[in-house]
Amino acid sequence: MKIVKKIYKKILFVVVGFYVISIFISQQQTLNSYQKEIHQFEGQIEEAQETQDSLVAMKDNVNSPKYIEEIAREKLSMYLPNEKVYIDIGK
Repeated sequence: MKIVKKIYKKILFVVVGFYVISIFISQQQTLNSYQKEIHQFEGQIEEAQETQDSLVAMKDNVNSPKYIEEIAREKLSMYLPNEKVYIDIGK
């Protein structure tokens, strides 16, 4: 009888050990997937921050005379009063 109890204890110990190890592996896989998500979100945050920085720089630059002149030349085909404009008719 004592031998049977010892065998049951050993079997129970092994089963509990396997259960604990399987739970640990499952939790580790879950943690790894969460880490991947964190890295993806950090990348998205960096991209959004860069976009925000460029938009803030553009907003600060919108009222500058240089920017206004650049937009007038490129988009509206406007030039300064005494400026000579050459048009290439070869193309």
